[in-house]
Amino acid sequence: MKCEIELTKQAKRDLEKVPHQIKLKLQVWIDMVERIGLLEIRKIPSFHDEPLKGNRKGQRSIRLNKAYRAIYEITATGEIHLIKIVEVNKHDY
Repeated sequence: MKCEIELTKQAKRDLEKVPHQIKLKLQVWIDMVERIGLLEIRKIPSFHDEPLKGNRKGQRSIRLNKAYRAIYEITATGEIHLIKIVEVNKHDY
């Protein structure tokens, strides 16, 4: 299934502030999703892909390291899934 990735304006702003290795890991995730599909990438434990709860219900997150995560949402248009990366933030633990 083909996936198309779009970064929101907020995600682009967030990426300007994160360490270089975080940007690289997100780019690896994007490349892998475009190449082999989101459902296969979700099986890779190192990304910790998980659905979110509360006011973020309907969104999912991946972990870029212990502190940073990318939040995304999926919209379906026929066979093409548009994945919007909503934000990249430092996660509070």
